[in-house]
Amino acid sequence: MLDNSCGAKGTINLMEPSQNLRQQAQEIQESLETGSGIIWIGGVSEEVLQNGSSAEWFLAFSRMVGTPVSQSSRGELILNVRNEAYGKQDNRTRGPNTNRKLGFHTDRCDVIGFLCLQPAKSGGENQVVRSPEIEKIIAQERPDLLHILRNPFPYKRHVVDSGNELPFCEQPIFSLCKGFFACSYLRVLIDRADIDPACPSLTSDQKEALDFLDSVVEREALQTRFTLKRGDLLFLNNWTTLHRRTAFEDFEQPDKRRHLLRVWLSSPKSRPLDECFRANFGTVEAGAVRGGMKPSFLS
Repeated sequence: MLDNSCGAKGTINLMEPSQNLRQQAQEIQESLETGSGIIWIGGVSEEVLQNGSSAEWFLAFSRMVGTPVSQSSRGELILNVRNEAYGKQDNRTRGPNTNRKLGFHTDRCDVIGFLCLQPAKSGGENQVVRSPEIEKIIAQERPDLLHILRNPFPYKRHVVDSGNELPFCEQPIFSLCKGFFACSYLRVLIDRADIDPACPSLTSDQKEALDFLDSVVEREALQTRFTLKRGDLLFLNNWTTLHRRTAFEDFEQPDKRRHLLRVWLSSPKSRPLDECFRANFGTVEAGAVRGGMKPSFLS
């Protein structure tokens, strides 16, 4: 069923006994933490996709993989990933609800999961790189910059994260805790912190380090590329992979437009984290429930 290299896909069917689904979810848990961190499987049944129960089924299956955490200040456990065309100045705008190309990044969780309900007319390719490989290349080519990337960078609070009392946090790109590697990176929030007088500014060395990191992840030989089809599931370990999506074009018909469901999961098999991550993730102990956005009653 599982293939860590994304070279093959298995199937998941709603009609399978619940024990079989639970076993598959446990295999996903283990493989995410000890394998490549990339799980791509297909074959979610049309019964699930057509009868309006896809979100409920996906959330129920995801709960077997980990604990869903909030993806917004409204406490959403399932996020609809589709082009909402809010506009650049709209505070509701985030990368998942645009059709533009995204930069390589991680999310505020242990595991990110997707269920594809409808692919785009064109584009929308998924691209994933393994962050330990990226760190190894930087260590070989620019060890001086790797030292910088292992130190904290400022992250400005996201505009949709209104339940967060902190205006910014500071955490490293690459870290090691009790022998466990971790990578966490979202440059858009680092850049926003840099231009905000209320947040720490980046040094020229920090900017050079980020630019070099961005140049390394652009090397096609390091990228695993694929396009999700209807009924495909994708799970990624956010501490060992960076991911993005290419720009896409939608069909004109609303029911044919690209539409994915997304979950953020806290994994019971997660690794320990550097203490720097406590402010942003809530806790850093291995296997603890962490990550997500704090719901706000004002949103």
